[in-house]
Amino acid sequence: MQTATPAVNALGVGQPPVKNHGWLVTFAGMGINLALGVLYSWSVVSKKIPADWGWSEADKAWPYSVACLVFSMIMVPAGRMQDRIGPRIVATIGGVLVGAGMILASFSNSVLSYIIGFGVLAGAGFGFGYASATPPAVKWFPAARTGLIAGIVVSGFGLASVYVAPLAEALINAKGVPFAMLALGIGFLIVVTGLSQILKPPPKGFVPAGTVPRAPGAVARKEDFTPGEMLKTWQFYVLWFMYVCGAGAGLMIISKLAKMVDVQAGLKLGFVLVAVLAIGNGAGRIIAGTLSDKIGRKATFFICFVLQAVMIFLLSQAKTGGVLGSTMVLALLSAVIGGNYGANLALFPSITKDFYGLKNFGVNYGLVFTAWGLGGFMLSLLAGKVYDATKSFEFAYYCSCGLLIVAAFMTFVVRPPHHKLPAASG
Repeated sequence: MQTATPAVNALGVGQPPVKNHGWLVTFAGMGINLALGVLYSWSVVSKKIPADWGWSEADKAWPYSVACLVFSMIMVPAGRMQDRIGPRIVATIGGVLVGAGMILASFSNSVLSYIIGFGVLAGAGFGFGYASATPPAVKWFPAARTGLIAGIVVSGFGLASVYVAPLAEALINAKGVPFAMLALGIGFLIVVTGLSQILKPPPKGFVPAGTVPRAPGAVARKEDFTPGEMLKTWQFYVLWFMYVCGAGAGLMIISKLAKMVDVQAGLKLGFVLVAVLAIGNGAGRIIAGTLSDKIGRKATFFICFVLQAVMIFLLSQAKTGGVLGSTMVLALLSAVIGGNYGANLALFPSITKDFYGLKNFGVNYGLVFTAWGLGGFMLSLLAGKVYDATKSFEFAYYCSCGLLIVAAFMTFVVRPPHHKLPAASG
């Protein structure tokens, strides 16, 4: 339900009521992410690469790894563009790039063409679209709902594999990998560019209903940091490292899950587990976002990091014939791993807004998000190279568990970087 909320100008004088488009923008952003989440179908696509293409396991990791890296790098300029010219144009650029990249990849079977098409072009498109979905949505709501709204918007990206994985599987089985890439590219170009037209931030001076005003005479704190100011705070680097650990571990599993369960447990239903992981991924974003609004970001981070380390360790022990290697247990592990990974995508934008404000949120979160790309690039590529060398993912599992435990303990260190400002007079 859309409500009218009075705006307040700099002098505190009321302005005519503004129709609140918050929920419409929120679900449009979620829809865009549902399309952009085609990134998470790569586990299915890579497993279906024909043997006569001559790709190694490391080759199959390159397009996805590059896509993650480019995605995160583009978030910085895309976030700045979103802050300056608005989300509509930036998200439209994202839709065009995703479609063009996947269509380009469909015309060749070389590793290079997939790195350029899926990795570089589609990866850039993911960044432009993703950078534009969350900022306009959270600006329509009070701070107490930041975690929930961010969780809903980004849940689309996680839930995408619920339909993309089986859809990609069906298209590939019917007409091969090139046709699947072409069809998905055309479809998502249309969907993303269409939904982008709905994105709009609130007008300047808009104050969401439910915003708690600062008490008279209270000491003001610096709430809005420029990118340069943010980079001078040590908290940024702690958050960035935590994001590398949390995102990298999850992206490694997502990129290789179908192969992992095939090698360890002899299951050929990897695409089903990818879809189950996606359900957890999407639900985890909403659950973690909502929980963090109630118990705090740091406590939620700690729970998710520790639980993820336990789940990945259990996955490493899944063997053919064992209890952990059964389809039901693997489905449960996949769902929880997806949920813990997805939590990162709700918690980090929320804590970035908490620590550094809304004014430069697009570019500030873009800088934090570079950690997601580096983590995904390093650990998913590590998994491919380790498997090529040892025919096992064991070392990659243990590396990711160790990083998650370190990240969990970092939550006891990080705290808000707000600097006190002189109280306003008069």
